Amino acid sequence: MIQDNVLQLGPYSFTSRLFVGTGKYETFPLMQKALEASGCQVVTVAVRRVNLADKSGEGLLDYIDRKRYTILPNTAGCFSAEDAVRTARLAREAMDTEWVKLEVLADPDTLLPDPVETLKALETLVKEKFTVLAYTSDDPVVARRLEDAGAASVMPLGSPIGSGQGILNPANIRLIIERASCPIIVDAGVGTASDTAVAMELGADGVLLNTGVAKAKDPVRMARAMKLAVEAGRLAYLAGRIPRRPYASASSPTAGTIAPTHTP
Repeated sequence: MIQDNVLQLGPYSFTSRLFVGTGKYETFPLMQKALEASGCQVVTVAVRRVNLADKSGEGLLDYIDRKRYTILPNTAGCFSAEDAVRTARLAREAMDTEWVKLEVLADPDTLLPDPVETLKALETLVKEKFTVLAYTSDDPVVARRLEDAGAASVMPLGSPIGSGQGILNPANIRLIIERASCPIIVDAGVGTASDTAVAMELGADGVLLNTGVAKAKDPVRMARAMKLAVEAGRLAYLAGRIPRRPYASASSPTAGTIAPTHTP
């Protein structure tokens, strides 16, 4: 039987398996309410989009309770290994944390991950004792390379960032999960709660999302829906679904016959 232990990521442990981003909300108070409704324990913050030096005005970090949430800085917006490593180092100094979500993109049009630059940056950050969660494509070979290079978690995309298309290639996600020794967190492309449930039913250890909540018509309600979907999907995975069959299978123990209720 699969044990439902806490999610361990390097030195960090969590009971919630939903990770929520902080971008694209209309207001910071709305973001704050959505985070609370999601029940998440980890929130991601794009280092390049936060002015870490300016303490004069109200900013994103003022709306994140550090006693309640663990901040996971990410290198969103980086298009080279050098840029991503520089951003991770900045986050470590400014936010006093040694873990990071590594994101190195190939181009601004598709926003797909660059596997070569991601691996290069990962190797450098691991040598510098970072705990690295590596965002990548749904390629099982690339996922294995990242794990072998020291990623604390591999984060394959469900579909392109912000697309809301859900899990486009469940077969590849399942292969990545089955072959992995580290936690697998599905990241990007989640549009609604059913997408999240699918990822968890495949056996993912968690789901990271942002746009699906932030740009929903009602972000707070959607955040709660995502919370429940993660829990339901995880329970379904642990319970074990029935096998798919090409033909009907009667639910009656008498193979479909109905016992007579009276004697004519």
